[in-house]
Amino acid sequence: MSGPIPVSNSIELPAAEQAAAAAAAPASVSNSPTARAWRRFRKNRLGFTSLVIFTAMLVLSLFAEVISNDKPLVVHYSGQYYFPMVKDYSEKTFGGDFEAPTDYHDPFITQKMSESGNWMLFTLNPYGSKTLAYYSKYPFPSPPSKDNWLGTDERGRDLLAQLLYGFRLSVLFGLALMVVGVVVGIVTGAVQGYFGGWTDLSFQRFIEIWESMPELYLLIIFSAIFTPSVVLLVLLLSLFGWTSLSNYVRAEFLRNRQMDYVRAARALGVSNSQIMWRHIMPNSMTPVVTFMPFRMSAAILALTSLDFLGLGVPPGTPSLGELLQQGKQNLDAWWISLSAFVVLVLTLSLLTFMGDALRDALDPRKADV
Repeated sequence: MSGPIPVSNSIELPAAEQAAAAAAAPASVSNSPTARAWRRFRKNRLGFTSLVIFTAMLVLSLFAEVISNDKPLVVHYSGQYYFPMVKDYSEKTFGGDFEAPTDYHDPFITQKMSESGNWMLFTLNPYGSKTLAYYSKYPFPSPPSKDNWLGTDERGRDLLAQLLYGFRLSVLFGLALMVVGVVVGIVTGAVQGYFGGWTDLSFQRFIEIWESMPELYLLIIFSAIFTPSVVLLVLLLSLFGWTSLSNYVRAEFLRNRQMDYVRAARALGVSNSQIMWRHIMPNSMTPVVTFMPFRMSAAILALTSLDFLGLGVPPGTPSLGELLQQGKQNLDAWWISLSAFVVLVLTLSLLTFMGDALRDALDPRKADV
């Protein structure tokens, strides 16, 4: 008598169904610290939305010349094509009498371009950062109109162009100041925290003396001696913008140099430079990354304040601080101060939201997603 026939509990699926099931299975999620921090950052809707909006504003400002410019993108005149944004053309090219660069808002040039077969293709906003609306129908500063969507300032410059170029200058200035401050702060903080002792003590006393120096008075003195420029401002403000981050990095190095992995690296004969930059530094990046958005917002606010006081960028350079100063002097021209205030507050708010979200994402005490 034969025994019972064994019955298998597993059901063999066809190959096509197995492939479909494998495709439907959830993909493995990376568990690296960077991936977990990024997931926590994306979960913060306010911070992630701020990052998207700020990035879009920055990209648009980087292409300000093709968005707001007093030179046309393309000119078709007498059967030929011209590209004024690439090459300057004199008035004689378009039937004028002078060798001076063409003013494409000149009524004479406009009339020439309106003749049969001739045309100009302007950017979205046909005004540059230094374009003066000579042919405006309203006195300066003029209110918003179909020609100047946000109005003009007291010099007759288009306000939308001023805001676009001024925002780009502020953000690039903040980035430059942040990079310099981060590099100097990391180096000085790492040296203090790793070696400790008299090295740390000497650096701390130097930082205390350096921070007690009157920064505003020094800026006034240097602005009176040297010609104002953006590079000079970056250098001067960089002299005082590294101390805060240096203290954070110092504290991280003081904590991490006592860890077992550092002692093991020393026992193996690893050099101090390799221990500092290859082992301790990656584990001390949390305060550095968190510091960046707040440092950038502080730099933008510092530039705006200096421009408001007349100690910032050279006159004629698009600046949010200069627009706020014009708004103070022309209280009836509400569109100047209002537009500059909105752009400044929006920029600082986005950076603050990004910094808060980044701090929460890098906090190891936060629950993972």
